[in-house]
Amino acid sequence: MMVEMSEPRPYWYLISVLFSTVPLSESLATSLYEVARSLHKSGESAGEVVQEGTEGRVRNLHRSFALGSISGPGFEAELDLPKGKGKVRFLLTREGLERGKRRDRLEASLRN
Repeated sequence: MMVEMSEPRPYWYLISVLFSTVPLSESLATSLYEVARSLHKSGESAGEVVQEGTEGRVRNLHRSFALGSISGPGFEAELDLPKGKGKVRFLLTREGLERGKRRDRLEASLRN
């Protein structure tokens, strides 16, 4: 039996940035993805992100957005960074949503 090993995907497979007033590091973008995925799954309206000197609030916009052929649920983050405040509007990509579903199924199977 062959088991396919999956490499971690870069964040741009998970989220697509629609607008940003700050440059995103890979770790910050991944943190935004995790908060947004949790909000999308739960249906909650807002969540917190805290990551290496940056903190802020991520809001679930409860709408879908499209950027060319990429579409998905939209989110907005207001961030406090060491160099000032910033805002990021982004969407979860189809790949990001599927990765989250796979992870949820794996975690559920490990609990049983």
